[in-house]
Amino acid sequence: MTMRAPLLFALSALVAAPALAQDAVRVHAAGSLKAALTEAAAAFAKRPDGAKVDFAFGPSGLLKERLEKGEASDVFASANMAHPKALADAGKAGPVRAFARNTLCALAGPGVKLAPATLLDAILDPKVKLGISTPKADPSGDYAWQLFANAEKLKAGAQKALEAKALKLTGGLGHPPPPKDRTVYGVIVAKGEADVFLTYCTNAILAKKEEPQLQVVSIPDDLNVGADYGMVVMTGAKAAGGRLAQFLLSPDGQAILGAFGFAPPR
Repeated sequence: MTMRAPLLFALSALVAAPALAQDAVRVHAAGSLKAALTEAAAAFAKRPDGAKVDFAFGPSGLLKERLEKGEASDVFASANMAHPKALADAGKAGPVRAFARNTLCALAGPGVKLAPATLLDAILDPKVKLGISTPKADPSGDYAWQLFANAEKLKAGAQKALEAKALKLTGGLGHPPPPKDRTVYGVIVAKGEADVFLTYCTNAILAKKEEPQLQVVSIPDDLNVGADYGMVVMTGAKAAGGRLAQFLLSPDGQAILGAFGFAPPR
């Protein structure tokens, strides 16, 4: 990433004053970050300059809408760069900083014949129920839509067919909240609501730990889509919010994110 020094300077300006120990940092974050950020928050709280962290997890697009309407927050961690940039452009947040990277995987039921080389043919099969998250509301759905566009370059008519058959099973306003102690994608595939679900690899890995019978299949590079995660410190944030952002960018913070399958930002 470029402009490293100016961005770090901007963060530093927000963290100049010491935070009161009792002040909890309020963070709105993409649901795919739940496990990693929960552990990172526990580590941050133990630091001399740390603080307790309270989270609101959910689809990044819906969280952005809540923040645009004035919901209080100190840090917004999104599964894309566009949503935090929109808040920064509106003067509601400081500069955007990429802090992690993810990619898509296919989470499949045990009876599905699936391999990277045959994945496109498999998800095009009319008999295969293909699940995705909701585009616009959740970046994961947007990335699936981009994958469908990539599929068109490999097989004529694939994009239209995939967009028509894809089941939007998570991430929308009408969907129930995900289970507190389970990965929703694993539940969906295990129950047979989808035979294959396109989700972040970090989600797929967690889902397989919970449902060992499921398959996690890599998506070929010419079909796959990379996801850059962006973070902003909100305007008027507590000083500890800026320090949390710096912690997530630090080697210690990056190590925690890496342990959950996130790659460092480019």
